[in-house]
Amino acid sequence: MGTSGIVEKVVVITGASSGLGESTAKLLARQGAKVVLGARRKDRIDAVVNEISAAGGKAVGFAVDVTKRVEVEALIKGAVDSFGRVDVLVNNAGIMPIAPIHLLKVEEWDRQIDINIKGVLYGVAAVLPQMQKQKSGHIINLASVFGIKVFAPGGTVYCATKSAVRALTEGLRMELHSENIRCTIISPGAVESELKNGTSDPSSAAFVKDLYRRSPFRPIRLLAPCCTPLNNLRTWRSMKLLCVPPRRTSEAR
Repeated sequence: MGTSGIVEKVVVITGASSGLGESTAKLLARQGAKVVLGARRKDRIDAVVNEISAAGGKAVGFAVDVTKRVEVEALIKGAVDSFGRVDVLVNNAGIMPIAPIHLLKVEEWDRQIDINIKGVLYGVAAVLPQMQKQKSGHIINLASVFGIKVFAPGGTVYCATKSAVRALTEGLRMELHSENIRCTIISPGAVESELKNGTSDPSSAAFVKDLYRRSPFRPIRLLAPCCTPLNNLRTWRSMKLLCVPPRRTSEAR
C-alpha cells in the first residue's frame, strides 16, 4: 500500500525516545510526515530529532512526562505552534513491570496506571479540542495482545491496564466518529524495545527476557501495517491490529 496519505501530516508521538516510538517517528518522517516527539529523556529526543532532520525530515521534540497533564498539554501546544495543527496522536508511552500479585508491588501498580491508562487519557484530553476545532483527526492508542489474553502469574496488572486502553479506544471511536475523528487500537506482541527492562522481580525479569529472546519483533517490522489508517483517513473509522510473532499469522480486523 502506498504512503502518499502521510505526506505533510502532523503526527505527535509519546514515548518517542526509543523502541516503537522512535521507529515510528523515523519511518513516518521518511514518508513525509511532520513528526513531534515527546518523552522524558530530552537528550534522547534531541538525538532522534537531529537524526531525522539530518536525513531531510521535519521533526521537533519536547520533554514530557505523560503522568503530568500540564506537560502533555504543552506537547500538543508545541505541535500546533510548530506546524499549525495535529493530524494524528500516537499514545505510545508505556511500561511493563511484571511480578506475581502476591509480591504486592503496589508502587509499580500505581506507576502502570499512571502511565498506561492516565497517560493515554491525558493525551486524549490535550489533543481533542484541537481535533474538534480542525473537524478531523486520528487517535492511535498502543494496547497489547495481553490486553486480549491475560497471562498470570506476573502480568495481571499490566494486562488490566492494556484491557483498559482497548475499552477506552472503542468508547472513543463510538463517541467521536461523527466528528470525523478516527480511533485505532494497536495490539502488538513481543517487540524488541526497552519495555522488557522494567521488571524489578528477578524471576519475572528472567521470564520476560526469555519471552523476548524466543519471539521478538523488530519495531520496523511492526510499523508498516500500523501506518495503514494514516493512508486512508477518509475511509477508516477504527482499526484493531493484532501483531503476533513472525511465524504466525497477522490479523487486521
